[in-house]
Amino acid sequence: MRNDTAQVQGIDQSQTIGADLIAVVVAVNHGEPRVLTIEQAGALPSGPFEPGHRSLQSGLRAWVERQTGLSLGYIEQLYTFADRDRIGHDRVQISISYLGLTLEEAGRNASTHGWRGWYDYFPWEDHRAGPPSILADDLVPRLLAWAGSGEVSNTREERRRRAALNFGLDEHDWNEELVLQRYELLYEAGLVAEAVRGQADGSSQSIPGRPMIADHRRILATGIARLRTKIKYRPVVFELMPRTFTLLQLQRAVEALAGRLVHKQNFRRLIEQQDLVEETGETTSDTGGRPAKRFRFRQSVLAERTIVGTRLPLSRA
Repeated sequence: MRNDTAQVQGIDQSQTIGADLIAVVVAVNHGEPRVLTIEQAGALPSGPFEPGHRSLQSGLRAWVERQTGLSLGYIEQLYTFADRDRIGHDRVQISISYLGLTLEEAGRNASTHGWRGWYDYFPWEDHRAGPPSILADDLVPRLLAWAGSGEVSNTREERRRRAALNFGLDEHDWNEELVLQRYELLYEAGLVAEAVRGQADGSSQSIPGRPMIADHRRILATGIARLRTKIKYRPVVFELMPRTFTLLQLQRAVEALAGRLVHKQNFRRLIEQQDLVEETGETTSDTGGRPAKRFRFRQSVLAERTIVGTRLPLSRA
C-alpha cells in the first residue's frame, strides 16, 4: 500500500487549497465489474479532508461509511490530482483518490447510493465480445477527424500517433491498461461530456458514456487502469470473490475486470501452477452443466498477498 501522504508540486502557496478524498470502490457481481456511486450514479463517494480525521485513509473511510453505510476493507492510495482548470474552481482543488475492493453490499443508505457497471461510463473498454461497435461506428471516426484538424502537420501526425497507440489502430494492439490515456485523449478532443460541460450543445457532441461530476470519471479511469494492471501480478482478485467459488466464476471475474477474454485451459493451468486455490470438497450445479467443484483461496496466499512473484496474469484467448 502506498504511503498515506500526498505531495503536489507547482502550486502557489498563496492560493486557497482544498483537499477532497475520493473513493473508487469496486466489486464484481455476476461476472460484471461494478463501482460504488452516489448522487444518482453521477459521483464517487467523497468528502473533504477535515481536521478531525487522523489520516487521509481514515478520513476516506469515514466519508464512505457516512455516505453509503459501507465499511471498507482493502484500500490503497491511487493518485493525486490538482488541476484547477479541469474541475471549475477558482481555487486549487486537490483530489486524493483511493482504490477499494469489496463484495457488493446494499449498505444502510441505499436510497442515496448504488452500484453501477463501470462499462456504463466507459462503453469502449469492454472487449469481451470483441471490439465494441461504438469504436468503429462513432468514437474512432470522430477521433480521427479531430486528429486531422491540427493546424500544422506535426500536430496532426502526433494526434494520429496517439490515437493509434491508445485505441489499437494502424496495426497497434489494444492495450487494456491504457484506460486513463484513452479518456484523457477523448477529453482533449472534446468528445466526452466533461470536456464540453457548460458549452452550447455540448451534450449532443459528446460520445456515449455516462458522465460524472468534476473529475470523477477521470479518477474512475485511473482506478480501472490500476486494477487491470495489478491483477496480472498480485492476487487482489481474492478481495472481490465470495468465500467459495468455481474456477469459472474466478475466470469470469478476471475477464470482467480486464475487459478481455482469457484462454480457459491456460488460465486454469496458471492457477494450479501458482497453488492459489484449494478444493473445498463441495460442488455446485449452478453452472447449468455437470456439477462444478468449489474452491477457496489458500489462506497462506491471502496472508502473503503482497509478496512479489504471486501472480495472476492474463492469458490471451
